[in-house]
Amino acid sequence: MSQRVLVVGLGNMGMSHALAYARIPEYDVVGVCTRHVTDLDLPEPLKDAKRFTSYEEALSELRPDVVSINTLPDSHAAYAIQAMEAGAHVFVEKPLAETVESARAVVDTARRTGRKLVVGYILRQHPSWTGFVEIARQLGAPLVFRMNLNQQSNGETWDWHKRLMGSFPPIVDCGVHYVDVMCRMTAAKPVRVHAIGARLTDEVPLNNYGMLQVTFADGSVGWYEAGWGPMMSETAFFVKDVIGPNGSVSIVMAESSDVAVRSDDINAHTRTNQILWHHAEKSPDGTYDLRDERIDMADEPDHDELCEKEQRHLLRAIINDLDLGSEMDDAVTSLRIVMAADESIATGQVVDL
Repeated sequence: MSQRVLVVGLGNMGMSHALAYARIPEYDVVGVCTRHVTDLDLPEPLKDAKRFTSYEEALSELRPDVVSINTLPDSHAAYAIQAMEAGAHVFVEKPLAETVESARAVVDTARRTGRKLVVGYILRQHPSWTGFVEIARQLGAPLVFRMNLNQQSNGETWDWHKRLMGSFPPIVDCGVHYVDVMCRMTAAKPVRVHAIGARLTDEVPLNNYGMLQVTFADGSVGWYEAGWGPMMSETAFFVKDVIGPNGSVSIVMAESSDVAVRSDDINAHTRTNQILWHHAEKSPDGTYDLRDERIDMADEPDHDELCEKEQRHLLRAIINDLDLGSEMDDAVTSLRIVMAADESIATGQVVDL
């Protein structure tokens, strides 16, 4: 029996997820909900979906099995709680909520209702990023994390970023992904956060650039940097680098690659191309071998395929009654770290977690 899906929000991510459901036989997209939905020319796989402009009306009329929430972050928590209270399982794009308290309320609702809740941490479904995390765990402790994602956005991409900054600065919106990766690489608890930020344009009310530093209980440390806008540099815009006592692991372009990658290309945000694993173990004679190993990831999934992997993960959780407790708690932890970073920027103080 198919899982009847209501898709809420049909922007970049919403449309990708809607089409992902349409490709999976066990799902049936019965409704879509977004502003100006009557004006949209929906792709063929979504033509039979009923159109709504009111979320409450769609939820009440359709009684869906699954609600996919791809709206702006200010509605994520309320929509997710409403859906689960109505008996639906939920997929919700990141960040889970606007505050740590409301994120906890969403997770508490999932536990109380027994509904499955999957947050859109797309890198958790990416085989290359899974490999990146597994190698980092072999580097010993403490670890040093160096990560960023700056985007020189223009035109439609800049308009999209400005809409997102109605809720969160980029250090929060994108930051949850990468601090989640850091937390998966070390089992240690995050203990404090310090951050700096800057507003580089009058077009937005928030800092469109930020950099955080996070310290973990085992001595691991990391930084993450994010900036959006037409003024951003594309020099070293994508750094994913982890260092430990036993060596380092990095996401890099192939040495022979001559493909120009733009920082606002959404596929570039998950693409790994190659993993460079640097070994620092000593040889039998006591000298360092300093071997490098390049692991090719040329056949990795693209963005739409990753969206499909996320929805197949939700489907497995529903069918097999998987316990999603730890990943729900992780979503709250990563949000807590980036919200502490935003607080640190506002106060100029280190925030203890």
